[in-house]
Amino acid sequence: MATDYIINPDKIQTFFTQIEEHKNLLTSITDFHKTLTTHFTSLSETLAQKSKSLDSQIESFNTHSKKSLELLENRENSIPEREASLVARIYEQKIVSISDFESDHVGRNLGALLRMYFRRMDGSGLVKFLLAKRKESVALRSEIRSVVEEAVDVFALVLDVVEEFVGLKIEGGVGMADRRWACGLLIQVVVPVQEGKVGEVVVGRSLKERAMKVLDKWKGMLGGGGESGVGAGEATMFLQIVCGFGLRDRFEEKFLRSMVLEFAGRRDMAKIAAALGFRGEKMIDIVDELVKKGKEVEAVYFATEFGLTEQFAPVSLLKSHLKNIRKNANVVSKNGKYSAAAVEEANNSEMIATKAILKCVEDHKLESEFTTDGLRKRITQLEKAKAEKKKSTSSASKPSNKRAHGGNSKSGGGVVPSSRPPKAGRISATSPAFRQRNPSQIHQAPAARYAAPYSYPSPSLYDVPGTPSYVSAYGGPRIKSPVGLQHAYAAPDVGVAGIRAGTSYAGQGSYGGQSNYATYDYPPASAYPPTYPQ
Repeated sequence: MATDYIINPDKIQTFFTQIEEHKNLLTSITDFHKTLTTHFTSLSETLAQKSKSLDSQIESFNTHSKKSLELLENRENSIPEREASLVARIYEQKIVSISDFESDHVGRNLGALLRMYFRRMDGSGLVKFLLAKRKESVALRSEIRSVVEEAVDVFALVLDVVEEFVGLKIEGGVGMADRRWACGLLIQVVVPVQEGKVGEVVVGRSLKERAMKVLDKWKGMLGGGGESGVGAGEATMFLQIVCGFGLRDRFEEKFLRSMVLEFAGRRDMAKIAAALGFRGEKMIDIVDELVKKGKEVEAVYFATEFGLTEQFAPVSLLKSHLKNIRKNANVVSKNGKYSAAAVEEANNSEMIATKAILKCVEDHKLESEFTTDGLRKRITQLEKAKAEKKKSTSSASKPSNKRAHGGNSKSGGGVVPSSRPPKAGRISATSPAFRQRNPSQIHQAPAARYAAPYSYPSPSLYDVPGTPSYVSAYGGPRIKSPVGLQHAYAAPDVGVAGIRAGTSYAGQGSYGGQSNYATYDYPPASAYPPTYPQ
């Protein structure tokens, strides 16, 4: 009897389903294995690179350490020789200093006197000497360069000068602008900025700490304008000291960057920025910030200094700046409703900016790409407008040269009092005083004939020359006027009808421009009261 086989399709489907699940699982395992393999391979490569980098750094460190040890060994071996050299130099300077003290400095030239102050390390005396010789600034700069080595420690001398300047600034001393100039001159010569190399001179640790204390005080006292309240001249001096004494790591980069941006127009600021460590991407950011702030001219100088002219085309920046300044000038005039003051302000700002563009074009030899004829013509127009404005203002403000006199006064005959203050009148030697300051002094009453609303002290008799001309009165006879005039200027014969024919104040009096007052008959010094300043 044959056996019947019954096929169950569900079991077959279940079998294939299980096979599919196993296949998916194997695929997932394979993918995960591949991912792990890739990850570990990447880790292995990274570790290999780091290991190689560490090996390179270790080798570089060993080389640097070897060189440093050799340098230290050479310095240590040279100490006896340097000590002997310094002892000999100190002895030589001692002899010279003693000779300086004993000798008479009269007639010594500029270089010899500067050498004396440097040898003495006399910072205070050096500043006073520089102030006294300020008119010879060009010669001073040259001579200081030649005598810098005469100082035992020139950086200590500079710090003495800076410390004195900061101390006087804190105390609110007078003449700080002149002292700032002297201090800046010394810093520029002793701590120069050349090709971004500043601060390479080794400065002692104690001197650095002292300089840092001075800079901390100075930072809080800087003033003179700008967004940060820092004066442009002092900002440059401050940053040069920071670089020269190797203290840039003691200040926040944000603070130093803000000072560079604010005073980018200073001549050495680009080099100072390089000395402060602003290079590469940092310098690109600074130039970009200058462009955004509307300082395209400064941006051109920075870009040229650091070879960034491909990213920042000079001609394009200058043309854009020229367009902006003319637009701003129009806005200023329009906002001021085209008043004289607004137009003058707009013209001045445009003239200054246009001159800066012209100077930038000439400095960077861009005449072939940027025509300067239009700039020169515009500058000439603005200067002419400024001169005409000044001339018209001067003419309008010039006072009248004549006073009103005569019998046409409605207040009765006599002299019409002038609105201008009278000049001091002449007095005779017998007059009790001239411009008495003591109110207790008793003055004579003014003459009735020339009564006026003004109350004049101490009227006296005028000595009037016999002719209308003042010049002819020199050495000539004088005659006494019968009545004491109360006007404070020497006048020709004046009667009820006014000024005598043929005379004029414009031609004779001081208001007409004449400065010769020799006809005044001043009393001797003994005739003045004790209260009058002799």
